[in-house]
Amino acid sequence: MELYIVLCVIVLAVVYVFYNYFKIKRMDEGTAEMAEMAGIIRSGAVEFLKTEFRTIAIVILLAAVVFTLFIEKTSGITFIMGGLMSSTVCILGMRSATYANVRTANKSRESLSIGETVKVALCGGSISGLSVQAFGMLGMVLVLIIWGIDFDAVGHGLIANLKCNPSIMRMSTYSLGCSIVAMFNRVAGGNYTKAADISADILAKIRHDMPEDDSRVPNTIADFIGDNVNDIAGNCSDLLESFVATMAASIMIAVTIFNNNRAIGEATFNATCAFPILLAGCGLLGCVLGLGYASLRKMGDNPSHELNLATYISSGLTIALGFVACKVVFGNVPLYDSFRIGWISPWVSAVLGTISGVAIGMITEYYTSTDYKPTKMLADMATEGEAFVITKGDAIGSRSCLLPILLIGISLFISGKICGTYGIAISSLGMLAFVGTTVSIDAFGPIADNAGGLAESCHLDADVRKITDKLDAVGNTTAAIGKGFAIGSAAFATVSLIVAYVGNYTANGAEPVLNFASFVVVAGGIIGGALVEYFSALLTDNTIESARLMADEGDRMLSVPGVLEGTVKPDYNKMIRMAAQQALRKMLLPSVLSMLIPAVGGFLFGVEFVGGILVGATIVAIPRAIFMGNSGGAFDNAKKYIESGAIEGHGKGSDAHKASVTGDTVGDTRKDVVGVALDIFIKSMSTVANTLASVFSTLTLFR
Repeated sequence: MELYIVLCVIVLAVVYVFYNYFKIKRMDEGTAEMAEMAGIIRSGAVEFLKTEFRTIAIVILLAAVVFTLFIEKTSGITFIMGGLMSSTVCILGMRSATYANVRTANKSRESLSIGETVKVALCGGSISGLSVQAFGMLGMVLVLIIWGIDFDAVGHGLIANLKCNPSIMRMSTYSLGCSIVAMFNRVAGGNYTKAADISADILAKIRHDMPEDDSRVPNTIADFIGDNVNDIAGNCSDLLESFVATMAASIMIAVTIFNNNRAIGEATFNATCAFPILLAGCGLLGCVLGLGYASLRKMGDNPSHELNLATYISSGLTIALGFVACKVVFGNVPLYDSFRIGWISPWVSAVLGTISGVAIGMITEYYTSTDYKPTKMLADMATEGEAFVITKGDAIGSRSCLLPILLIGISLFISGKICGTYGIAISSLGMLAFVGTTVSIDAFGPIADNAGGLAESCHLDADVRKITDKLDAVGNTTAAIGKGFAIGSAAFATVSLIVAYVGNYTANGAEPVLNFASFVVVAGGIIGGALVEYFSALLTDNTIESARLMADEGDRMLSVPGVLEGTVKPDYNKMIRMAAQQALRKMLLPSVLSMLIPAVGGFLFGVEFVGGILVGATIVAIPRAIFMGNSGGAFDNAKKYIESGAIEGHGKGSDAHKASVTGDTVGDTRKDVVGVALDIFIKSMSTVANTLASVFSTLTLFR
């Protein structure tokens, strides 16, 4: 019954998504030049995704065949379902963003109203956000409706007969299908957008002293496309994967707990399986209502206030509805001993996760927004030169790590104390239960950024540009908050997956324990931490190499007679193809590494070695990802703070501005390539490990 109630909420959300999609499409694009430029951006983004998904489809189909033949006969289907759901969200989100960007610019041109312009950008962003939550839940609910959960069943492949629980295998492969798409999207999208962005900055600001979004610079158009490819498609698949992984981990942990406490009865087991889905459904309903209210009310001239209000309404409704769901589900069934404060224990764990999510966003805003001291101090440092900028930015990034990680650690500790391992998973899900609103507000950023770029490249009035600049600055902060939320949610999700992983290979009746005194676990932990550093270097090298090649190609185009004078257009399509080719060529190795590392480690050295890899990688990756995201966000906004004229005598073109551009160039790779990919890296490894845990227990070379 609960699944069908949640399915109705999903249908409501999908209807609202498509209502907003067609509402955006009906809006006017503006001038002929705006429509032409928007068409180039849209077609370039679509072409990139088409090419990328051809590669992803091959990988998914091959892996699905392996799962079906050798592990569990239905798991190949659920693996493909995960890939399809994630791909659908990417395509829908990216298409809506490439329609919304030019319409946001045009609304600014027509109305000269910040409030009206914010509504258009948020409407476009809500399509991405609600799609993430609705389609991620749709796949999971369909898996449960079609196959259900059987804690006693033993699955086998069409050829092999490896012992596994088919219910767990279906959920983990569904999650893994989402994870594969997310990894490819983040790696390829990050390379695409930052190679284009860095090369455009080098050409326009350093080599030729031109405006940032000047349409004469061919790399600028590739940068516009990259904003949609990475910050929309990549972010959608990233958060969808975290959301699905936490739901799957919650149910897998419920199976493990019940197998160790059979005497308590199936009613309690059914309740622990139903609550994660109900909590996610409550969150989705809260997001629809919160975003719907924001779209209907009259907005003022403070975009941050309007966006924060949507977050508070969505999270507040999630908490309130989650309380009702928890009472209904757990109020009349026997409870596990680990539920220390009764039926309310899972709800308290969820609230801790929700509060952590909102708080991490606020901390990220403090360290990256131009409204607060850290970024202002960083901008002041630019007057002293590049070395001061980089050093201060590094200090801001390092300082920003402590509070988010303290929040994560305390929330997980309290959740575990009051609700056991189940509480840890529910706390993770509580943070992600209102992910629809979080992604919607995050998607506001690239839409506003593109709108500002279109306003400049299409030579709209200065008053229009003032509005889009203000939205762009807010969008930078929302994007930074979104990255902080993505990293924080990855930490929660990964811990849940590690707990589920240990439970998946532990024999029934035994306590799930990963022994950190074991040299096998320690060896895995050390290697896991080192792999994070290698992965970071690999992504950085790939992006910088692509940026250098694209900058040189852009220089060649600018040397064509008439291009600098504005009488001849550069070959945008050639630059777009170059960005796509570089990104797609370099995405395979990092993406495949995340799948191969736990698989090879498990087959060679066993389940405990892989557990050590997961823990070591998580401990190193989380602070590094926060450092990368927040230092990069501070670098970006410090540059924009100087460009706004806030530091007297040090505006655009000054030495301080050039120093801040250097910081922004360093930060680009940090925040949009490495930081956002690290969370996918640890989640993907954990998901692969969960999928193959039972296989590792059977097949290990060196025991």
